[in-house]
Amino acid sequence: MKYDLILVRFGEITMKGKNRNRFEKMLLTQIQAALSDFTALTYERAYARVYIQLNGESYEPIALRLKDIFGILSFSPVVRVVHELEAIRASALHLFRGLQPTPKTFKVSVNRGWKQFPHTSLEMNHLVGAHILRNTAELSVNVRQPEAELKLDIQFEGTFIYCVVEKGAGGFPLGMNGKAMLLLSGGIDSPVAGWMALKKGLAIEAVHFHSYPYTSEQAKEKVITLAKRLSYYSGRIKLHLVPFTELQTRLAQTKHESLIITLMRRSMLQITERLADRSNALAIVTGDSLGQVASQTLASMNVIGRSTVLPLLRPLVMMDKQDIIEIAERIETFQTSILPFEDCCTLFVPKSPAIHPSMKQVEKAEGMLGADLERLIEEAVQHTETLILTEKTVSEQQATAQHNEDSEDTEKRVLADPDQSTGRTTPSEDEWF
Repeated sequence: MKYDLILVRFGEITMKGKNRNRFEKMLLTQIQAALSDFTALTYERAYARVYIQLNGESYEPIALRLKDIFGILSFSPVVRVVHELEAIRASALHLFRGLQPTPKTFKVSVNRGWKQFPHTSLEMNHLVGAHILRNTAELSVNVRQPEAELKLDIQFEGTFIYCVVEKGAGGFPLGMNGKAMLLLSGGIDSPVAGWMALKKGLAIEAVHFHSYPYTSEQAKEKVITLAKRLSYYSGRIKLHLVPFTELQTRLAQTKHESLIITLMRRSMLQITERLADRSNALAIVTGDSLGQVASQTLASMNVIGRSTVLPLLRPLVMMDKQDIIEIAERIETFQTSILPFEDCCTLFVPKSPAIHPSMKQVEKAEGMLGADLERLIEEAVQHTETLILTEKTVSEQQATAQHNEDSEDTEKRVLADPDQSTGRTTPSEDEWF
């Protein structure tokens, strides 16, 4: 079947009242960017929807892109006709005859959004349905469980006829709700948390802590691969690689073995908070899931969370592990996450980590480091390396970075100077992040 256009329906952004116009413009811009290589397409925006004129382009590859754009509630390939009964009947019959496999039962549903149309929704149900019945053998009406549902959407712009409604990603357009830093380990949970943050309209920058030479280059490449996969949904993404070896080793020397994970995570949040300040990010996203590991008990999360003034967003906190895995498989991060390369949080892990740490204990342990703790945190921030990643080829990535950043080295830099930071204005089974 040859379609005229794609009807794209907006999701949660329609709930935003006076700001709806800005949000719809933002989503349209992101749709156009995602489909930029389909050069024949043209776009028309209406209330809570976008019409994409195909102009000869194939529907199927475009549909694959649309399914992953946040902010889209659903979309349909449609035929548009003028507001004339016979034209509507003829196009509806032609569309219905093109369905495969041929349905034996059907119903007609009409949405009469344009109230000046001369027939009511109920009248159009009968007028179009009867025409299809008369011209189709072995077909009957079933209004409760039809094999096919023919939909008519009568709007000012025309009458849109379709049978297929494809589910979109939902959520909000990228960057609509600000920016956050994502603590990204090599495990299963944090990429899923990042994907869920993107779905809620957050632009994200990823932060990963590595302890070279104790952690391997393969572990670093694993995280880069995960960040690149997230960039499929977000566009270009920043990955901040924080050297954690010296600070982690010093924390292990406090002789508070049971608190080492708690101390590490508090330091990580303090470092991330400073990186967030440079990037104008307003929150930190983690892959915490309540009760999953020692650092994710309620007591541990309470003590760890007090190390930062930024809001901690935990999208997975009430989810079961299997539900998290299912999302990881769907967004294609799972197979990378289970690769057997250790990250820094598998080092110095105590035999019996504290599951009910107290602030008094933690403050005593941190006090043993004195001014060294602040110095080591600041040094980790100053020596953080930042990569700008996409799922494009390396040559495309370099060309894009050169054009957008006007820098001799935008793919890899050390954030010794906040002015060097490059921001995006649009937006193991036991995982510690």
